[in-house]
Amino acid sequence: MSKKTTASSGEAGAQVLAGTEAFGAALTQIWKSMSDLSLPPQAMSSVQSDYLQQATKLWNESLQAVTGQGGAKVTPPADRRFAAKDWADNPAAAYTAQMYLLNARTMMQMAEQIQGDEKTKARVRFAVQQWVDAVSPSNFLALNPEAQRKALETKGESISQGLQHLWHDVQQGHVSQTDESVFEVGRNVATTEGTVVFENELFQLIEYKPLTAKIHEKPMLFVPPCINKYYILDLQPANSVIRYTVEQGHRVFVVSWRNADESCAHLTWDDYIEQGPIAAIDVVKEITGSDTLNTLGFCVGGTILSTALAVLAARGEHPAASVTLLTTFVDFSDTGILDIFVDEPAVQLREMTIGAQSPKGPGLLKGQELAQTFSFLRPNDLVWNYVVGNYLKGETPPPFDLLYWNGDSTNLPGPMYCWYLRNTYLENNLKVPGKLTVCGEKLDLGAIKAPVYLYASREDHIVPWQGAYASTGVFKGKKRFILGASGHIAGVINPPKAGKRNYWSNDNLPAKADDWFEGAESIAGSWWPDWAEWLGGHAGKMIAAPKTPGSRKYKAIEPAPGRYVKAKA
Repeated sequence: MSKKTTASSGEAGAQVLAGTEAFGAALTQIWKSMSDLSLPPQAMSSVQSDYLQQATKLWNESLQAVTGQGGAKVTPPADRRFAAKDWADNPAAAYTAQMYLLNARTMMQMAEQIQGDEKTKARVRFAVQQWVDAVSPSNFLALNPEAQRKALETKGESISQGLQHLWHDVQQGHVSQTDESVFEVGRNVATTEGTVVFENELFQLIEYKPLTAKIHEKPMLFVPPCINKYYILDLQPANSVIRYTVEQGHRVFVVSWRNADESCAHLTWDDYIEQGPIAAIDVVKEITGSDTLNTLGFCVGGTILSTALAVLAARGEHPAASVTLLTTFVDFSDTGILDIFVDEPAVQLREMTIGAQSPKGPGLLKGQELAQTFSFLRPNDLVWNYVVGNYLKGETPPPFDLLYWNGDSTNLPGPMYCWYLRNTYLENNLKVPGKLTVCGEKLDLGAIKAPVYLYASREDHIVPWQGAYASTGVFKGKKRFILGASGHIAGVINPPKAGKRNYWSNDNLPAKADDWFEGAESIAGSWWPDWAEWLGGHAGKMIAAPKTPGSRKYKAIEPAPGRYVKAKA
């Protein structure tokens, strides 16, 4: 093994440990906040009585199953972790699984009964759930009969393969959720034909080749999240939001954010606004000759886009013909489970370690740390499921483009991230007119005149749909709110041809999200056609499609997807 390989392996392993330590530090802070909590004696007595009764019943059933009395056996639980026949055929394993679930339910019941403020109670529930999920018997070779059977059948090959997978994941710095060797950016993901026509230290601007003879006169600019790479909007031709938009006759431009390295560590939120969407808007207008353009922001990209448009509004400029925001916060009143990670000490710690106030100078928020935090919001689906499959069973996870993208994390400059954390998640300043100054301008999102299309996903654990709905109270112009099925990503990436899921629509926008949903109509299929129809109404007349990308001033730099998106964290 070469010194270079050994060094890179060590660095990757250090990144894994650093990400794990960071998540562990967050959990430690949560546990510390529980020191003054108490459980009402009456509630504790009720929980204990119920637990003893159910535990005794399970024990008796297990004894009868082992001795064969009356043909009794312990029924395996209705939980996919224990769905394999091996659990049902082994009375001891079935009993272990049932007792584990009983203990888990009891722990969560106790967590629900804790006395304290709502945020502390939420932290207790989260911490208990993390512990409960981690100690599932399915996660341990000595307690998992399915993994044991496979080890015997393969004469130990599955264990050997699992160890190889473990070492590979340590080297790459994260748990493999898919067979990453199958995918390559530009070869079979991010393949829509286009050209990089502009770049600066923060992003490359990609212009996509028209797929229709005529296009709408107003161009379209996408601002994806900078905490992940843009090609979530261009995974495969069949599920590409970018390709779909081009097919609808739009001249599409997309911001491809740079994966921040040490040379970017000093960059601020103001830099991301001025050198990001504001710069992109100017370039798109100059290339196309259009005074206005349609805009779209996804997740934090939507927050960045909204901020940029508010800065321009303060300067007397209104370049947006329309604004589409996908799973986006601008009002951070309801941030769901992520709220438990954010308080004044946590934000100050970030500011003193990677922010502008850091004694060692600004640093980077490592992309892998964010990725691990998001994965542990759904640990059974995104962590332990792969620990069992990859390491205990020695299986290679199947190829899945969305999960490949999910593992392709990006870094963020510390000052930019710290500003965002404090002024949005902690203090919720963005929604307050005049509270913030960005790029030298007092912000007022209500000054954005363009009509707004707001999309949220009903099962989103990163941007709860009620939090996204709160945007209807911030923007003052015409608004349309659509709620899709599924989660943060799968709800957005739902092409019409797949014929999957549904969405909800309601033209009335009452103050409360639940009141909107009560009056909403469920419509089968994808929300994309609804958006396409709305967007077409703001895109202007049809004109001849350009024959070449860019302009005399902004010439082709390189083919899409460009260099920036290929840089690894």
